[in-house]
Amino acid sequence: MNNNIIYISHGGGPLPLLGDPDHQEMVSTLKMLSQKIAKPSAILVISAHWEATEPTVTSGANPSLIYDYGGFPEESYSIQYPCAGEPDLASQVHQKISSAGIKSKLNPSRGFDHGLFVPLKIMYPDADIPCVQLSLVHTLDAQQHIAIGKALSQLQWDNLLVVGSGFSFHNMRSFFYPELDQGNHKNQAFEHWLKSTMMDNELSETQRTDRLVNWQQAPHARFCHPREEHLLPLHVCYGMAGKAADHMFVASIIKKQSSMFLWQAQEL
Repeated sequence: MNNNIIYISHGGGPLPLLGDPDHQEMVSTLKMLSQKIAKPSAILVISAHWEATEPTVTSGANPSLIYDYGGFPEESYSIQYPCAGEPDLASQVHQKISSAGIKSKLNPSRGFDHGLFVPLKIMYPDADIPCVQLSLVHTLDAQQHIAIGKALSQLQWDNLLVVGSGFSFHNMRSFFYPELDQGNHKNQAFEHWLKSTMMDNELSETQRTDRLVNWQQAPHARFCHPREEHLLPLHVCYGMAGKAADHMFVASIIKKQSSMFLWQAQEL
């Protein structure tokens, strides 16, 4: 594998960019990750914040930003991240997914949502790396998203960074009403399962895939993910990597234990 693949927990809306103290560990972790890997030639982001009827790829040369959040300070709606698109990469992503028998399409007009510009503004603040964004499929079928990742493993793009931008814990009510998970034991039990699933080299890839496909059987799965769109970017990353993650990073985000996983490119 000659590309770096990262699943990140991207935090709450624009708060990581606004100096929120509950996001300090996340910001530090993302900055560290960007130093741990070679600066990429392009970035492909699978964002939890875009669902479509079939996998859809941004193909514009200069996508705008989509401020897809509400109720935040005025400055949240003037954040800038003027990175370019990468139409050639978008075309290849579309072709590889389609070649795997999965219908997909290009969208030349869609902009980048905060699942892309918030973490990348932390990791690569100069906005000098071209980016492409890939949607989830609205059915939220776990096996299908692993299959999309397997299709992406055929990409031929030197020094590509693939970012699965989600959140390993995403129960919005629990963020605001922490008494729903007293002591965070449900959060921690699910995170322990996730660590075992993604890091245990004793598991066969058949076993790992089975665990991810049947993720709802994990401890407190539906408490931690009432809706799984923030978990599924991990399935795409795993499908592309096809093996246990090389590194795991844990950060407290909004007082919840949250995980990030890195599959690191092999040195040639």
